[in-house]
Amino acid sequence: MSPFGDDHPGVPLDPDLGVDPPGGFGSRRRRRRMLRPQVVIVGALAVGGSIGAVSRYAISLALPTVTGRFPWGTFVINVSGSFVLGFLLITLIEQFPLGRLARPVIGTGIIGAYTTFSTFMTEAVLLVRAGDPALALAYLGASLVVGLVAVSAGMLGARVVLRAERWLQEEMT
Repeated sequence: MSPFGDDHPGVPLDPDLGVDPPGGFGSRRRRRRMLRPQVVIVGALAVGGSIGAVSRYAISLALPTVTGRFPWGTFVINVSGSFVLGFLLITLIEQFPLGRLARPVIGTGIIGAYTTFSTFMTEAVLLVRAGDPALALAYLGASLVVGLVAVSAGMLGARVVLRAERWLQEEMT
């Protein structure tokens, strides 16, 4: 299999984006018609990104990072973002599989802007520079392990909620 995913032509790498028709987009009119949904998605991403960035900033103000101390703000942001992403993506995939805006707005926009890999890495480097490589390793390890647990818990939680909703619907009919 090719690392670029071209062994399965016609299957998009990102399910939120469509597959280009054979031979490209065709006429100028068709290209304009195909561009409009992309413009809407980009605008929605911008709105979602704004929400995520403002939320991250608010938490960083509430839990400021002190040099040489465990960066709780970024840890809470990344772990909670992992949980929410796991929960929402399962919910969106199972409940709204053809939704064109929900996954990019929530997953890429809100959660993508809310969580922060660059700050995570910078804080680890700053902990090493402050003379505490053990705390840096603990932060890196805890973020990875707790983040994986959080995304798994979010996915499991979504499945439990969706099963309970289906059960309630069956009981009420």
